[in-house]
Amino acid sequence: MELRELGATGLRVSPVGFGASPLGHVFGDVPRDVARAAVRRAIDLGINFFDTSPYYGGTVSESVLGDCLRAAGVPRDRVVVATKCGRYKEGFDFSAARVTRSVDDSLARLGLDYVDILHCHDIEFTDLDQIVHETIPALQKIKESGKARFIGITGLPLSIYTYVLDRVPPGSVDVILSYCHYGINDTALVDLLPYLKSKGVGVISASPLAMGLLTDNGPPEWHPAPEELKLACRAAADHCRKKGKNITKLAMQYSLMNNEISTVLVGMNSPEQVEENVAAAIELSTSGIDKELLHEVEAILEPVKNITWPSGIEQA
Repeated sequence: MELRELGATGLRVSPVGFGASPLGHVFGDVPRDVARAAVRRAIDLGINFFDTSPYYGGTVSESVLGDCLRAAGVPRDRVVVATKCGRYKEGFDFSAARVTRSVDDSLARLGLDYVDILHCHDIEFTDLDQIVHETIPALQKIKESGKARFIGITGLPLSIYTYVLDRVPPGSVDVILSYCHYGINDTALVDLLPYLKSKGVGVISASPLAMGLLTDNGPPEWHPAPEELKLACRAAADHCRKKGKNITKLAMQYSLMNNEISTVLVGMNSPEQVEENVAAAIELSTSGIDKELLHEVEAILEPVKNITWPSGIEQA
């Protein structure tokens, strides 16, 4: 896989990123040897971007990812590691004191001297003015200390990015991590890309499968999508299956097609999942996407295009 530039950071990241939330046993138990094998296989196949958070599995994901990277014996400069702050198992805390303590705790669990990216995690769950006036200045100090090379913000509503980026000094935020807004069913992130580029901000997209909507198994019971979106995605998955195709591969390839998005994060917990995702990326670069199937799926999903769901607290 060819590496892509991440905004103005100078980092070059694999188009497929390793989402490490499943390593926190968020979706079921992952034996340690399987987790290690998954990370090792990812590195061997050219994945160099790994993303975690203290929220995933109540800090378990960070600890397991750290163990896996040590077991892989990979040189530190060969991997780009991102973690987050502000969201924890016990709730949200974006105060300067907590995020400053948080990065030290994360580094200890990961067994690293620094992370490449430190994100404010799901900022729509607090007053965005706190992010602007307290959290990001605290993260700037962390950056100056060398404990994080770059800082970012994450969340579901796209409006949070313009709100914050319009109110902080230029260069204060290096990257954003958006999820569920660049896939076959929802491409709302596209409208924001020129703005983000003008701000010099790198773009990471996560959940190309829309948190399970674009899979044969369908979403988990707690999925917050409205019923009409769930039904349409199920119909699209059924259509692919009847044609002997896999909607998950199609969705992954679709999300990888836009070079303005530096990396697409997908949760992985086994060497087999790693191999499937990398194979999809390589097939895309060599023979392209199945355009006929894509058009058929897009037609099925057209009535629910860009339908999303509420997340966070209402901002004034």
